Formats: sequence, structure tokens, C-alpha cells
Amino acid sequence: MKTEGKPITMLTAYDYSMARLVDEAGIDMILVGDSLANTMLGYDSTLPVTMDEMVHHVKAVCRGAERAMVVADLPFMSYQVSKKEALRNSGRFLKESTASAVKLEGGLEIAETVRAIVNAGIPVVGHLGLTPQSVHQMGGYKVQGKDESAAKKLLADARCLEEAGAFCLVLECVPTPLAKLVTESLGIPTIGIGAGPHCDGQVLVIHDMLGLYPRQSPKFVKKYVNLHESIAASLKQYKEEVAARTFPGPEHCFSMSEEVLKKLY
Repeated sequence: MKTEGKPITMLTAYDYSMARLVDEAGIDMILVGDSLANTMLGYDSTLPVTMDEMVHHVKAVCRGAERAMVVADLPFMSYQVSKKEALRNSGRFLKESTASAVKLEGGLEIAETVRAIVNAGIPVVGHLGLTPQSVHQMGGYKVQGKDESAAKKLLADARCLEEAGAFCLVLECVPTPLAKLVTESLGIPTIGIGAGPHCDGQVLVIHDMLGLYPRQSPKFVKKYVNLHESIAASLKQYKEEVAARTFPGPEHCFSMSEEVLKKLY
């Protein structure tokens, strides 16, 4: 698709129902992101989510995705300890589900880990820019690569990941001109999130783009609908109808013969 200039679409999904919707919409790739720590499990960051929790959700998504490529996100401390741990955990995703690839954060420092995973026959997606698993080291959720040294490092990291065998690269919260330069410098596709229009594809957290959170979304998010308001209104209406005994109505009920009913009485 990169060669042909066709933009790649990617969205997150964390369960069977949402995966089916995303798949049926024709989205190219589904990312089971460690963002499920926030969206599904209620953690304050992505750091607490475990491999077992990730595998549980990846399996559900794979059951709902018939054609989209499913990418499983390696959670914090599932690949940083050693290459052996990274291989074991990456293998779990492919053995216990039908996921096609894994994603991990970092550049030069994890290049040999990427190489080892790829050599084991497991496709790898890289992730540079704002890497949430390193949020404390970065001093918060900030745009990355704005000064010369940081931009040069990001570009070098991108080339390093491609050389190590990554087949795709997510760029998060990166200045648009830098993301364009990285995209033009690589043979592999880039998937942007807050990285401008020049990447080979785009990804968003599905809860953000569907407006499922009442909180303020990041600048790079476009809300295509506000489902939070719609769902909240529906729930309120349900409560009111049950309280008023207007639900269930006759159209929601099942009947039985008067003859049988008389015998019961």
C-alpha cells in the first residue's frame, strides 16, 4: 500500500463486538493497544496492564476480526527485561490467538530485541515519538522531536528499527514536518497518531474518535460522533421508562393461552 500510495487505516479495538464493527467497516489494521488499560480496565496509565490481561483481549478481538490484520501491543516490562522474555511474550500472542504481529515501543535501545523477535518469525511494528510506557522518563505527555537533537535521534531510531526488521512504524505526537521526513526516509510504512497527514496511514484510539469519553480529547483526535451523550441519554430514558412501568410494553412481551392459564390458577 505504501508503494502504491494507498493510505493505511488502523484503529484500536479491545473486544469482540468492537472488532467486528471495525472489521466490517473495512479498516486495514486493528491494534489491540495497551491503551485498554485506560479504556477497558480503568487504570490511570498504560503501565499496570499485564500480559495475561492483554492476551485475554487480543483473543477476543481476533474472534471478531475476519479480514483486518490484528496487531497485539506488548505491555510495559514484557519485553524490556531480556530478549528471551520478549520472545516468550511475543510468541504468546501468536500461539494463543490469531494475531499477526506485535508492537513495542523504543528505538536503538530495543533494536536487537526487535531483530530477535523478527528472526523468530514474528512480525514487529515499532513505535516512536510519544511512547506512553516511558511517560515518566519523558516528563509527561508531550510532543516529541521538536529540537534538533531529538529530531535527529528519532530519525536515526526509525532507520534503526527498519534495519532491525520492523515492517511498520507508529509515530505518535511528532511534528508534521519531521513525520514527513521520516516517512520519506523509510521503505516501511509509517502510521501516524498526532503526526500529521504525510504518514502512510493513521491510527486513533476508537474510544476517542467515537466520543465515548466525556473528558477532553488530545488535539490530534477528531470526534466523529459523541456516543457518550447518546448512550447516557438512552440509559436515562431506560431508567425512567422502567420506573414509570412503560417498559416493557406489549410489543416486548410473550403471551400464553387462556386455557393453560386457567388450569394454572
